[in-house]
Amino acid sequence: MTGRRRTRSTFLPGLLTRHARKGVLSAGTAVACASLLAGCGVVPGATGGVGDGTITVMTWAPQSTKATNKPGMPAFAHAYARWINAKGGINGRKLNVLTCNDHNDSVAAAKCARRAAKENVVAVVGSYSQYADSFFPSLEGAGIPYIGGYGATNAEFTSPLSYPVNGGQPALLAGLGSALAECGPVALIRPDTIAGDQLPPLLDSGLKAGGHRASNDQRAAEDATEYDGQAERALRTTSTDGADQGCVVPALGDRNGTFMDSFRRAREDYPEVRTATVLGSVDQTVIDATGGASGPYEGSYITGWYPVASDPRWDGMKQVIREQAFGDNRIDPADAGVQTTWIAYTVFRQIVESLGDGEVSADTVAEALDDGLKVTTGGLTPTLRWRFQDKLAAVGFPRLVNANVTLQVVREGRLVSARKGFVDTTRTLENADVNY
Repeated sequence: MTGRRRTRSTFLPGLLTRHARKGVLSAGTAVACASLLAGCGVVPGATGGVGDGTITVMTWAPQSTKATNKPGMPAFAHAYARWINAKGGINGRKLNVLTCNDHNDSVAAAKCARRAAKENVVAVVGSYSQYADSFFPSLEGAGIPYIGGYGATNAEFTSPLSYPVNGGQPALLAGLGSALAECGPVALIRPDTIAGDQLPPLLDSGLKAGGHRASNDQRAAEDATEYDGQAERALRTTSTDGADQGCVVPALGDRNGTFMDSFRRAREDYPEVRTATVLGSVDQTVIDATGGASGPYEGSYITGWYPVASDPRWDGMKQVIREQAFGDNRIDPADAGVQTTWIAYTVFRQIVESLGDGEVSADTVAEALDDGLKVTTGGLTPTLRWRFQDKLAAVGFPRLVNANVTLQVVREGRLVSARKGFVDTTRTLENADVNY
């Protein structure tokens, strides 16, 4: 697939705001309530369509596909529900988590969203899908907030019902480009999809900020079983006799390992080049599986949204895994998807706590966020607060409130911090040549 994603307005024509919609409903029910008196009240705690004080949410992600798979996200969501319910729930309310497999398919993603609306969930939390244009219409029509999406699509940074916890691919690639500004030629190998079309200008924004020319953009099939041709082309593009080593940047998600197998075979015939990528395409388990210190990732720069998995700020998440998912090998604490789901549920818990004994519904959850609720994540992100028009609205990302990334490097086979603290990519993204 080629071409850019269609222009998406930051306002939704014909879609009432939550506050306006509530006003219409109030006017439409006034006569009935006048006759029934107390019959139209909201029972405190009657939420998520259950009526017994249970809060129902949904988490979705692709599973058992030939391309990207994130089974740890729904698995961790269930573990989190067991953990929080064992502690008495959230403000005494039981958490009920529904999960859905989007099959890495636009039709299935839309079905997940329609099911969320049918089940009257109060939010979709900590999820992954590449098909935002398929699922957002149903969520927006039902007024269901999307909290802590993985950041796989730029629509997650435009929808008024999206509340992202990280900077998605925009921040990762801008940060990586900045780190690679001292490289020689840079080749980006990315999926030949609409989502993949969004990647080159983001990487290039970081490269250009460091005075580097744009990357060589190489498209590749998302579900290929080998990448011999792409590996050869990348090496020809980046190999140089100059002082600056070239850099190869695979951004193929779960297919990065397949590309690196082809790359490792081909690189023997070329001068030395460096590899770099983003977390989510590579983690410690991938580095171990490809040879550790003797593998192709040794010396690679990798950008992530959060601190390294060994950081003590992840102890709370690891406690949940130990207590409720020990032995479940779908859940890897070093996986960026699992980490995002933990942060998303941390956010959701604080939203519900902020509502006290009041109603917990899709409307009240979204209103709490829209009214400026500040949420902390134990230092895993900066304090989060969503305003519709934030700093990056001018370049098409009005909902991107956390542009921080971490820079990591593979040393002696281990993924470690290359720079202390976070790198803020806001200014780099403000200068990105992104067309929407």
